[in-house]
This record gives sequence, structure tokens and C-alpha cells, in this order.
Amino acid sequence: MTKVRVYVTYKASILDPEAQAIKGATSKMGYSEIKELRMGKYFDFEVEADESTAKEKVAAIANELLANPNMETYTVEILGDN
Repeated sequence: MTKVRVYVTYKASILDPEAQAIKGATSKMGYSEIKELRMGKYFDFEVEADESTAKEKVAAIANELLANPNMETYTVEILGDN
């Protein structure tokens, strides 16, 4: 069993309103050193396959289902074997 994590975030060219709201709040709280903030989500999978196959399968799922290719990008990370 291989654990795989997929991170999905907005592309850099897409406005991230929730992240902008959080950034504004951090500024009001006195954290003026925060200059950029991006939000995202992640999905954890447990796949019955070796690492290479698991990464390939999960990347296909991310590309077809989890991320909107017009607005989002994704990264697949192998977390290890169970």
C-alpha cells in the first residue's frame, strides 16, 4: 500500500480571494511581514500499487477530477508505504 498526497492550488495568474482575505486579516493582526499567501487543498490516497504506479494513477485522477485545469494546478507527492 502506497500513501500519496495531491496538493491542488490556484494557478499564480488566478485571484485567490480567500487567501487575500486571510492575508488582510493577518495584516490587521500586526503581521505586516506576510507579503504573499496562497491557499489550497489536499487529498490523501492509499493505493494498492508500487510508488511509481500509484503516483501515475493518482496523477491521472487529479488531472481528470480533482483540479480544474483552467484555474488550478496540482502536485503529487509520495508519502511512503504503509
